[in-house]
Amino acid sequence: MSELVAYRLEDGVATLTLNNGRVNALSPAVFDELNAALDRAEQDRAVVVLRGQPGVLSGGYDLKVMNAGPQQAVALVTRGSSFSRRLLAHPYPVVVACSGHAIAKGAFLLLSGDYRIGVDGAFRIGLNEVQIGMTMHQAGIELARDRLRGSAFQRAVINAELFEPRTALEAGFFDRLVPVEDFEDAVREAAAQLKGLNMLAHRNTKLKVRQALLEALDQAIELDQRHLG
Repeated sequence: MSELVAYRLEDGVATLTLNNGRVNALSPAVFDELNAALDRAEQDRAVVVLRGQPGVLSGGYDLKVMNAGPQQAVALVTRGSSFSRRLLAHPYPVVVACSGHAIAKGAFLLLSGDYRIGVDGAFRIGLNEVQIGMTMHQAGIELARDRLRGSAFQRAVINAELFEPRTALEAGFFDRLVPVEDFEDAVREAAAQLKGLNMLAHRNTKLKVRQALLEALDQAIELDQRHLG
């Protein structure tokens, strides 16, 4: 069986690369491997870079699982929300490096990182849940409310607007946007800069800054399990 999440440690940076088909669909097995990779990165005391393949971070949840039935769908959404919550509280810096499209849960991965780098080009970034007939889950609403700019939050969550990379930067999905030829250098530069932080101070400050969001996500995940189920 192929590796769904590749792990590479180099000079204090752990790179987690999604590798699940053309759109990097996020399945229970992918989340199992992502969590195992985060465990390993924490043991390695490494800055984390989460990335996909050229042209795509992720197209979102595995639709085969989502369409298998309500129980399976709720379980997968819960796994995804819990993973975002874990990223937001991870004790070491997390860079999300997006070299293309990021849709639905793929875009929520962007909203879960400490520093987000995107590639300028003909790509789409956004939350398409309402467009495809899904009422936005409460955990997604709380995460988007906290990380997106005010006017973009309404457009992204209620109107399911998909943004091109430059407007995604303005909306708050990205912290930096670069041409494709500069992408790898930008990722390395971001990881190197974050390696220079005092990691204890980073962790403690992150938890203080995000305390209200983390508490809101805990409540939202529980609420989603009851309501979506």
